[in-house]
Amino acid sequence: MVIVNGEKCRSIDVSDRGFQYGDGLFETIEVNNGKPVFFDRHWRRLQAGCERLFIPCPPVQLLAREIHTLIEDAARAVLKINITRGSGGRGYGQPEMVHPTRVLSLHPFPDYPDTYRSQGIKARFCQLRLGVNPLLAGLKHMNRLEQVLARREWQDPAIQEGLLLDLHEHVIEGTMSNLFIIRDAVLVTPLLDSSGVAGIIREIILEAAEQFNLTARQQHLSRQDILEADEAFVTNSIIGLWPIKHIAGRDIPVGPHAQKISRWLDAYKQQCDETTAVFR
Repeated sequence: MVIVNGEKCRSIDVSDRGFQYGDGLFETIEVNNGKPVFFDRHWRRLQAGCERLFIPCPPVQLLAREIHTLIEDAARAVLKINITRGSGGRGYGQPEMVHPTRVLSLHPFPDYPDTYRSQGIKARFCQLRLGVNPLLAGLKHMNRLEQVLARREWQDPAIQEGLLLDLHEHVIEGTMSNLFIIRDAVLVTPLLDSSGVAGIIREIILEAAEQFNLTARQQHLSRQDILEADEAFVTNSIIGLWPIKHIAGRDIPVGPHAQKISRWLDAYKQQCDETTAVFR
């Protein structure tokens, strides 16, 4: 099912700037028992992203009503929210009055093997290099050609994720995930000051690091840092946490910290009511 500006349909105006230029943002949200998981966090990120791109953000009450209509009967699914600048404006110039387009769509939850979480995945380093742009760093904007081209680099079903480096050879993220490593009881995730997407699960884990007796840091990481890690894992709002067990010819242990954090995330989702009142 798809809802466009409050109406059930599957089409938008071909002049929409999201289609024309990727001029917009999106959120990908787990749906569990008819509720959007960590909705408040996704909403805050969407709102902050709209502010940075100067796109009027729809009121949360309006968005929540439409989400409720879409997902109320969904036991397990993926909710995608797209907000574009709407139609209008010749070329790259923006219209004086911006009327955003909001598209909500519901998708089947991916059937990933449980072994990805329990036993880890194989990953690779991608050849594509992410561009450097501090203005867009952290945003989940709709311009994802880099990720599309990077994911095209491999077809081997034994490899579940590819790690992306930027033009300075810093490891930034996965094609669909954020990256963490652990070394000497320090939890490190790449600094996203010039590129990359600041994910919701990344945010949660950084906030909770002290509970696992880990010191959390955001800093630049090299390929060698990944290869020498005691543990490594990737995260996003749909997969949760996948340990990396092998990359670039190197086996990495699926260690106790990743397993503990993964279990804690599962419990946190069950115990923590992150939804607005409309979903309670």
